[in-house]
Amino acid sequence: MNNRKRRLWTAGSAAGGAGVALAAVLLGGSPLQDGDDRQDTVAERGQSVMPFDLEQTTHRFTPTERGGVQDVIADQPDDAKQIGLIRTHLQREATAFSQGDFRDPVQIHGDSMPGLKGLQEGYERIEVRYRERPEGAALTYTTDEPALVDALHDWFEAQLSDHGDHAESGH
Repeated sequence: MNNRKRRLWTAGSAAGGAGVALAAVLLGGSPLQDGDDRQDTVAERGQSVMPFDLEQTTHRFTPTERGGVQDVIADQPDDAKQIGLIRTHLQREATAFSQGDFRDPVQIHGDSMPGLKGLQEGYERIEVRYRERPEGAALTYTTDEPALVDALHDWFEAQLSDHGDHAESGH
């Protein structure tokens, strides 16, 4: 069992404690914690927002000069179920983000995640494009405003940290 799966299994077997903690956070309880506890909470929250299995997929965040690329890919390139779920989710997110709707990332990461406020305020000046990949899909974020590029990069870094073993940098 790899560390990611062991950590999630351990959190899930803690006599429902993770569920109680999640309920407290969603009902206005304490903010996310640092480190492994935060990653466990993010993984738990992600299950209610992302239809694909985090244990069978990988998020990749690649900052670019004018924004960035967010890929979500199935770990097994022939996993049609995960690929379909990834594509459906990212198509929906592209539409939501283009309209300034960042509720899904807020539900997963909290409303104080770095870069989020700038993205919410500047969404009309960020182009979000959806693209299918053979093993999943990608969102490309593009803007000509340096402050929004910085917000995107900060947002990507926060997601990299929060998703832990479920994500990687595309640097």
